[in-house]
Amino acid sequence: MKIPKQAQLLRIFIGENDRADGRPLYEAIVLKAREMQIAGATVLRGAMGFGHSSRLHTTKILRLSEDLPLVIEIVDDEEKIAAFLPVLETIMTSGLITLEKVQVLQYGTDNE
Repeated sequence: MKIPKQAQLLRIFIGENDRADGRPLYEAIVLKAREMQIAGATVLRGAMGFGHSSRLHTTKILRLSEDLPLVIEIVDDEEKIAAFLPVLETIMTSGLITLEKVQVLQYGTDNE
């Protein structure tokens, strides 16, 4: 799979407890991105964060450690990211989505 030097980074901020069709939302997003042959997706788990409700989610307070923040980063060309955005609208009920232009310096090797 080729990815252009100029690409887009789609960043999705959700909670660990967010669900889509009974399974974790992060899993639904990553599997859909893979199905649509997006170049790459990574899920990052945060140690602390808050969102629109200003409710603090942290590993330091045991009772709040169940819904830690997650960030999903997805990189591909602008067209593929644009095609993926309507899919996100159908499976997400809340969260924050950002887009930024990125420069890809390396993606895989010639042996793949």
